Amino acid sequence: MAIIKSGKVVIVLAGRHAGRKAVVVKTYEDGNSDDKRFSHCLVAGIERNPRKVTRAMSKKKVEKRSRSMKPFVKYMNVRHVFPTRYTVDMDLKKVVEETDLADPEKKVDVKKALKKLFDDRYLNQKNVTSEKKAAGSNYFFQKLRF
Repeated sequence: MAIIKSGKVVIVLAGRHAGRKAVVVKTYEDGNSDDKRFSHCLVAGIERNPRKVTRAMSKKKVEKRSRSMKPFVKYMNVRHVFPTRYTVDMDLKKVVEETDLADPEKKVDVKKALKKLFDDRYLNQKNVTSEKKAAGSNYFFQKLRF
């Protein structure tokens, strides 16, 4: 799957996170020798989107509504994700360690770090250097409309 690469924004099609947006952290083309013998990828996404913000709201209220984001981390079959044309330049490989996902307590810490990274990027979207990456970041944080 040459299309699904690290940093690509995808839409999850199956499972409890169906209809949610996620970013690919790492892909496994031929699977691995463990329990997953199929092509799969590690994705980090938004389970609960940030709430709507208007111009009339105070800074305190904007901050509070932006903090409502909830992340998820999951291994997904590549057939259960839909790649979009957008990419994001967030460095998720440093935050999401594969060894930490096996332990439930460490997975909570990974989600907290991911939430901090997503919150930081969401509140500072104007600091993105590339226009293409800025469009991908903007798309990633918007609620999926269908």
